[in-house]
Amino acid sequence: MFKDLNPILHSQLRLAVVSILISVKEAEFTYLRENTNATAGNLSVQINKLKEAGYIDVIKQFKDNYPQTICRITPAGIEAFAEYVQNLQSYLDIKK
Repeated sequence: MFKDLNPILHSQLRLAVVSILISVKEAEFTYLRENTNATAGNLSVQINKLKEAGYIDVIKQFKDNYPQTICRITPAGIEAFAEYVQNLQSYLDIKK
């Protein structure tokens, strides 16, 4: 009846990051931090978990002598998000 929810995406902050990246395809770390209201440390940990799962790519580079981190959603991340939303829908479609 109920489908399993992906534990990687079921975290509020990780779900927020993936939701943002679904709509913009890529975003700088500061943009994600500002839009999720997360601390830099917590966001960094959650981004690493998403990266390890293969849901996002993380590009570290320099822009005007300042470090820049860019996150991009991967095809696996898009697929995992779509499946998560579909499985979550099973909780809403309960026949009364």
